Amino acid sequence: MSSCCSPDGSCGTNAGATTTATALADRTATVYRVSGMTCGHCRTAITTSVGALDGVLSVDVDIDGGLVTVTTAGDPDDTAVAAAIDDAGYELTGRA
Repeated sequence: MSSCCSPDGSCGTNAGATTTATALADRTATVYRVSGMTCGHCRTAITTSVGALDGVLSVDVDIDGGLVTVTTAGDPDDTAVAAAIDDAGYELTGRA
């Protein structure tokens, strides 16, 4: 039985994706402010959309705080993250 959860306990939509040791060493966690999130559906929509981007290792959504933490292999592509959040129906208002 396979799981979408990684060994560090985070969940993502990249089940079955392979991450190299180099990518793990070059991780960058970036926190974004996002408006319009109110429920678990919001969490799922953003996690799915942002998690599908190349280089994204994990996505953590804090609905109450209005924050989305995106962990990437290397530097994040803010434009791509903003577009993915917009595609999910929410607005990235900047970095926290």
